[in-house]
Amino acid sequence: MFIVKFWKFYFFPNISLKMIKSLILILLFFGTGFAASFAQDSTATQNSLRSGTITSQFDYIYSVSNSFQDHEVVKKSNLEKLKSNVLDSIRTMSKEVSALKLQMSTMRDSVVIMQNLLSAEIEEKNQAIADRENFNFLGIGIQKTAYSSMMWALVLVIAGALSFFAVQYFRSSSKISKAEKDLVEVQEEFEQHRKNTLERERKLKRELIDAQMGRS
Repeated sequence: MFIVKFWKFYFFPNISLKMIKSLILILLFFGTGFAASFAQDSTATQNSLRSGTITSQFDYIYSVSNSFQDHEVVKKSNLEKLKSNVLDSIRTMSKEVSALKLQMSTMRDSVVIMQNLLSAEIEEKNQAIADRENFNFLGIGIQKTAYSSMMWALVLVIAGALSFFAVQYFRSSSKISKAEKDLVEVQEEFEQHRKNTLERERKLKRELIDAQMGRS
C-alpha cells in the first residue's frame, strides 16, 4: 500500500489509487514475462551452443540473429562460444584421428606379426612334410616315393633274374640228366665192347695155342 501511495504522490498525482494499482500490476506482468523470456532465451542459447553438431549450432546462430540491410547481426558472445566449440571439436577430432592412426599402426604391426607367424608355420609344415617324405640313403637325400619306386624296380629286376636263372637251371639240369644218361649208356656200351674184345682175345689166344700144339 505504501508503494502505491508513493507512486501516486511522486509520479501520478492526478490518477486514482485503483488505476495506479492496475498500472503496477501490468508493469509487473510484463516485467516478469520479459525476465522469463530473457532467461529462457539465455538458457536456450546456452543449450543450443553447448550441445548438438557444429552445423546445428550455426543454424541456431543464424536463426537467432537479426537482419540488417542484407546482413545478419550476431551476438559477439554467440560467435565466441561457437568459435570455442569449433576449436574444441577440431581438437577432439584431431585426438580421435591420432588415436585412430595409432590404432591402425598397431593393427598393421599385428597383421605383419601374424603374417610372419603364418609364414613360419607354413615353412615348418613344409619342412616337416619334406622330412617325412625324404631321408638319406648312402649319404644322398632321396624321397620316399622315389626310394620305394627304386626298391620295387630292384625287386622286379631280382625277381626277373631269379626267374631267368631258375629256367636256365632247370634247362641245365635236364641237359645234365640227359648227358649223365648218355654217359651211362656209353659206359655200358664201352664195357660191353671191352668184354667182347677180351672174349675175342681169349678166343684168339686159345686158337693160337691149339694151332701151335697141333704143329708140334
